[in-house]
Amino acid sequence: MQTQRTEAMSQMHRLLGFLERDPANPRLLADAATAAFEERDPDRTEALLARLEQAAPPLPPPLVHLRGLVALQAGRFDEAAAAFESVLEAGSADAAVRFNLAWAHAMRNRHEDALALLHDEVVAASPRAPSLKVQMLHHLERYEEGLAAGVALAERFPDNAPLMAALATLAIDAGKGDLARHYAERAGDDPEALAARGVLALDGSEPGEAEAMLDRSLAARANNPRAWVGKGLARLAAGDAATGATAIDRGAQQFGDHLGSWIAAGWAHFVAGDAAAARARFERAIAIDATFGEAHGGLAVLDLLAGDTDGARRRTETALRLDRAGLGGTLAKTMMLDAAGDSSTAQALRERALHLPIGPDGQTIAQALARLSFRMGG
Repeated sequence: MQTQRTEAMSQMHRLLGFLERDPANPRLLADAATAAFEERDPDRTEALLARLEQAAPPLPPPLVHLRGLVALQAGRFDEAAAAFESVLEAGSADAAVRFNLAWAHAMRNRHEDALALLHDEVVAASPRAPSLKVQMLHHLERYEEGLAAGVALAERFPDNAPLMAALATLAIDAGKGDLARHYAERAGDDPEALAARGVLALDGSEPGEAEAMLDRSLAARANNPRAWVGKGLARLAAGDAATGATAIDRGAQQFGDHLGSWIAAGWAHFVAGDAAAARARFERAIAIDATFGEAHGGLAVLDLLAGDTDGARRRTETALRLDRAGLGGTLAKTMMLDAAGDSSTAQALRERALHLPIGPDGQTIAQALARLSFRMGG
């Protein structure tokens, strides 16, 4: 790899030397821009492409594609998509261009548009394409379709670790733990797979093993929201609520609009005794989607602890109407029955709430959070 980079740098500098003598030569500008891109010098690549466009407009499709790649790497996804679309409109049938456009669409949360491009030829165009197809189906909450497609993709690309990791993550959110373990083991040390294995270990009441796995995932890829949420849950299970809440917050912020992580953050701050932070996280979840009962239930619990019995009753009714088996609504109702006629302080009520059995499995808040946080939003 280093030899290739050295050769590319040598080629780029040779071409730049030629351009000093012939600064408007289109062939030299095109070759120098390509060499600069290979040398991972995006600013020089863009400058050379701009010079070429001025000297001999318009840019040919391969160099428009190159401009799109520079924009893609810089995170300018709208610009990248426009470049790739123009190449396709010019008549290109290159599967790599279609994959790059699909990637740009995915980064803009245009999951349907990305998925529409990922037919068989495009899926074979890049090692990242199979996992991207699974991820798009996951984002669209087409879980069964994604798992069914995964069977064929796993057979077609048996050594593709990102694919196996994406399938493991999808299987977790689909509630298929055994299948998730199968795919996660096949993915080896892929960071997403390590996060999946950590979450699965946590769900199995193995917080120490879970946290070790999640730490390995984060060491490889710090921008991994699932691993941060999982680490926070592991810290909660270990009794370190404040650190746990901070970690879950970080994961929720990286996820963006993932309902489960914001609700988990709310409960984590509740466990840590920070009612204001908990309320803000539940309200954020309601802002994302007011039809999920969990956030209303969480706010009902907070209203009860604040002495607002009428508000708690109204929110509990809303939570249970939206989800009769929801953690928040069930906890709020149980707490109201438990506290009826009791003059306990808010702190005493909170401590009791942490240990109340919730739902048919008799789980407490801490035990229920691992399942809740990864199964509400894709």
